[in-house]
Amino acid sequence: MNADTDRPAFLLVHGAWHGAWCWDSVRAELDADGRRSHTVDLPSANPPGGRHDRARPVGMLDDADTIRDSLRRIDGPVVVVAHSYGGVPATEAIGDAANVVGAVYLAAFQLDVGESMFTFLGAPVPDDGTGQAPPYEDSRRILFGDASQADADRAVARLRPQSVRSFTEPVTTAGWRTVPSSYVVCDHDRALEPSRQRELATRAGSVHRLPSSHSPFLSMPRQLATLLGGIATSTMARPGQG
Repeated sequence: MNADTDRPAFLLVHGAWHGAWCWDSVRAELDADGRRSHTVDLPSANPPGGRHDRARPVGMLDDADTIRDSLRRIDGPVVVVAHSYGGVPATEAIGDAANVVGAVYLAAFQLDVGESMFTFLGAPVPDDGTGQAPPYEDSRRILFGDASQADADRAVARLRPQSVRSFTEPVTTAGWRTVPSSYVVCDHDRALEPSRQRELATRAGSVHRLPSSHSPFLSMPRQLATLLGGIATSTMARPGQG
């Protein structure tokens, strides 16, 4: 089988405070399986030039545009894998992308039209959405609880402030309504409660589980890569969902 033409590539979309770097271990495992993968740096956490533009803060819709641009550069079918907050702009972007054949929500916000991350969580929307949200004070425990100390320390050191606007902008297009979707529940997650993940997963076409904390791309990249490969194979074998 020619992996470049017969199997979909992956576009891996990181969550809040992160960057494309968080997928490095998973990409190595996917590459070992002969699967193509691509990443994207969302401007809400990685603004151009490394600085947040306070006059015009980037938000979720800017992130969605960045995902669309990345999809246009990938030849052949694509499965978009979105982690945590990344599920919001991915949902916005995939509906009108002709080459997307599936979406995987990894402990992610699979939101519907009119919902933002804050409204889904029941968090108060700030009057001024131009600021930045720092990472958790205890990111080591909340985000990377089952990763090795060394891996977690390196990851924490690379976290960046996140645009508040990205958390407050509502979804205008729910791409999962037309693109086959799968949800991966992380059973020991301390950032997004597994019960809330299972609630979101009712919107997906299939549901899977990992015995991980919020960031299995760091703690169990081999298991995650194997699961993604299986989801991609089954996605290509089943008809689209409406």
